[in-house]
Amino acid sequence: MLVSCPTDITLRHPRSAISGAPEEEMEALKKNKPPLLPVPSQSRTCSDGLSIDPTMVSQGTKRKRDHESSHSNIEPPLTTDMITEDARQILKRVTKNSNQINIGSRKKATIGIFGKSGEGKSSLLSAILGKKDLLPSGCFGACTAVVTQVEANLNDSNYKAEIELFSQEEWENELKDLFRNIKDESEDRNDDLFEIAVEKITALYGVDADQKTLEELKNDERFAEIKTYLSVSKKIISSSNLSEFTNDVASYIQHSESSSGGWYWPLVKSVTIMIPDCRELLEHIVLLDLPGTGDCNKIRDDLWKSKLRECSSVWIVSAINRAITDRDPWGILKHCIEELGPGGKCKRINFICTKTDEINTAAYIRSARLPRDQISEDKDQKKACILHRNDHAKTRVKEKFENSEIKKIFITDNQFQVFTVSSDAFFDHNLNLESSETEIPKLQDDLRNLNKSINRELTKDYVNKVKGTLLLIQSGQLDPDKKTIEMKVNIRNKFEENLRSSLIELDKYFDSIYNELEQHLSKGVEESVQFCVASTKAMIAPNKDGRGFHKILGALCKNYGCYWSKNWDVVLDLNKTLAKYLHKYIDEDFLKIFPVTGKTGKSVQEQIDKFSITQSDSAYPSCDILHYIQNFIEIEETKLKEALNRDIVDMKKDIYSSIKITILNQMASCYQQAAAVTGTGSMKIKQDLLISTVDNIKQDMFNKAKVEVLKMFNNLKLDVKNALESGLQEAIECSQSQTSKKKRMDVSREIEQLERLLDQLSD
Repeated sequence: MLVSCPTDITLRHPRSAISGAPEEEMEALKKNKPPLLPVPSQSRTCSDGLSIDPTMVSQGTKRKRDHESSHSNIEPPLTTDMITEDARQILKRVTKNSNQINIGSRKKATIGIFGKSGEGKSSLLSAILGKKDLLPSGCFGACTAVVTQVEANLNDSNYKAEIELFSQEEWENELKDLFRNIKDESEDRNDDLFEIAVEKITALYGVDADQKTLEELKNDERFAEIKTYLSVSKKIISSSNLSEFTNDVASYIQHSESSSGGWYWPLVKSVTIMIPDCRELLEHIVLLDLPGTGDCNKIRDDLWKSKLRECSSVWIVSAINRAITDRDPWGILKHCIEELGPGGKCKRINFICTKTDEINTAAYIRSARLPRDQISEDKDQKKACILHRNDHAKTRVKEKFENSEIKKIFITDNQFQVFTVSSDAFFDHNLNLESSETEIPKLQDDLRNLNKSINRELTKDYVNKVKGTLLLIQSGQLDPDKKTIEMKVNIRNKFEENLRSSLIELDKYFDSIYNELEQHLSKGVEESVQFCVASTKAMIAPNKDGRGFHKILGALCKNYGCYWSKNWDVVLDLNKTLAKYLHKYIDEDFLKIFPVTGKTGKSVQEQIDKFSITQSDSAYPSCDILHYIQNFIEIEETKLKEALNRDIVDMKKDIYSSIKITILNQMASCYQQAAAVTGTGSMKIKQDLLISTVDNIKQDMFNKAKVEVLKMFNNLKLDVKNALESGLQEAIECSQSQTSKKKRMDVSREIEQLERLLDQLSD
C-alpha cells in the first residue's frame, strides 16, 4: 500500500485576484462558469469565500487579508459535489493541474435481498426507485439460481443490463449434468434436481425437449443458435425506453411456465441492471437479489456464497400474511448466519413485510377481535385494519428475532428493523394509505442516508489529499538554511523512532491475539475429534424412516457435502457441521477481534486507529514547519488506516471461511467416491464411506484447519505491519523532499479554506 507522494509539483503565481479583473472579463467568467460558493466562516481568521482567487506571493512577502467580506449573508450548506469542486479549484489555482489527484472510489456497499418468488421483491424495488413496473413481476427469485443486481447508471440516461453468460465449455458440462439428472431412473434420483433440470431444458429448447436425448437435442436448430450465442461472455442490453428495456431483458431473468422455449436464464450466471436517474439512492450502493440455490451448479453456488459475504446489509422480504409462519426467511437467515456474521460484514438486517394493502377487512376484524366502535366508514375501516396488522406484525417479527440464534450476532436494537410496506399503495393513492404509511419512503431514506455517508467519506478523502499536497508545499517554503535543514532532519529522526516503537507495540498486540486464538482452536480441535463421528452419523444416517433420504444423501455427495432443497425446507451441510466446534471456540474471539460495528477494546481496527507516529513530544519547540509536516503525516496516516480497515474485513472473511474450506478439501475425494456409488444398498455404502473417512482423517483434518487459521492470521499481521511501515516511511520521505532553493508561495490561506470544507463535512 503506497502513499501518493507529490514530489514534482509545479507551482505558479496566479494572476491578480478575480475581484481585481477587468469588468468585461468578469462578465465573461460569469457567463461561462458559475462562481464557487463561499465557505461559511468558522473559528479561523480567514473568512474569504472560495470564489476569490487569493494573491499568492513568494516567500518573504506577506499576502493581503481581505477582512472586508460580508458576514451578513449566510450561505446555504455546500453539497459534497460543491465541496469537491471547491477543493479541485484550490488545487488548480496552486498547481495548474487539478487532475493530479483522483477523486477516488471504493467498493460499493451491497444490500442482499432474500425472498421467494411472489413475495413482492420486484414491486418493492420498483417502488423504492420510483419507477412503476421497472422490473417484471416475478423476475426476482423466478429462476432458481441467477444472481441479479441493481445499481445506478451514472454514465447516461439509458436503462442498461449487463448479462454474464456461461462459456460454451461450462454450458456443455452443465447440459450433461442436466441430462444425467433427467435420465436418472435409479432410486437415488433427487426430485428437486430432476425438476430443475426439466425446467431449464424446456425453458431453453421448448416443450418436450426433456423427452429427447442429448444427441437428439444437438440436432435441434436452437442448439446451434445457443452455441453461437455463447461465443461472447457478456451480452449488453441498453434502451432509453423503459417498456422496451423490460421486454428485452425479461427472457434473461424471468421464467414462464405457460410458454416454453426462448427463455435464456439457464445460460446466465448473473445480471447487472443499471437504472438512470437514481444517483441519489444508488450511486454507491448495489441491490443484490440472492435467490435460493438447489441445482448443485458449483459455479453459481460459489458466486452465491461470495456475493453473500459482500453484503453490508440484508433485506428479508416476505408477504405480511406469512412473515411469522413461513419457514423460508428464517431458515435462510439461520443457515447463512456465519456468512453474514463472523464470516461476513453484515451490519444490519431489515425484515420487510410486503403486500400490506392486501387484506380481507371483515375477516381480519373477526380474527383480530377489533372493537367495532374503533372503525366506521369503509375506507377508514380498511385502513385501520391495515395499520393494526402492520403494528402486530412488527411486534411478532421482533419477538421471533429476539428468540433466534441470529440475535447472538446482531445484538443492538438498530441492527434489526422491521418494515411493513405496500408497493401498490405507494403508486396508487386510492388504496387507502398515505405515502408515509406505505413505508417505502423510510426505505428510500435508508438508502439515501447510506449513499450520503459514503459520499461524505469519499469527499473527505479527496479534500484531505488536496490538503496534504498543500501542506507539503507550505512546509517547504522556508529558506533552506542550515537551521531549517537540521530541524527537518531531527523531525524525521523522531518520526522514524516513533514508527519503530509503534510497530513493536502493534506486534505485541498481534502476538497476544495469536496466542488466544491458538488456545481456543486447540480446544476446538479436541472437541471436533471427540464428536465429529457422532455429528456425521446424526446428519447422514438419522434414526428415522430413511425412505427418500437416499436421494438427499446422493445430492449431498454430488455437491461436495452440501444439500439445499429447492424450497429451503431441508438444508444439510456436512462441512459446516464438522467445522462447528472449531467455529464455536473462535466465534466470540472473532466478534471481538473483527467487530462489524462498535468497539470491543481488543479489535484489530481499534489497534490500527490508535497507531500513530505523530505522538506529542516536548523535545522540539512548536514551529510552523513542524506543524505543517506533522499535519501532512497525520493525513497520510488516516488514509493508510482507513484503507487497511477496509482490507481487514476481506481478510477476516477469508480466515473464518478457511476452516470449512480446509475440511471440504480434505473430504473432497470421499464425496466423489460416495457420489459414484449406485445400485442396491448404495445408501448404506455411502454412509459407511463418509463415516469411516471422517473417523480416519479427523485428527489430521482438524489440525490442518487450525494451522490454516493461524497462518492466515499471521499473514494479516504481516500485511498490516508492512503496509503501515512502508506507507509511513514513504510519507516521512515525502515530508523531507520539499525544501529547495526555489521560491515558494504561501498557501496557508488555502489550507485554512480546505480545513473549513472538512469542518462542513464533519457537521
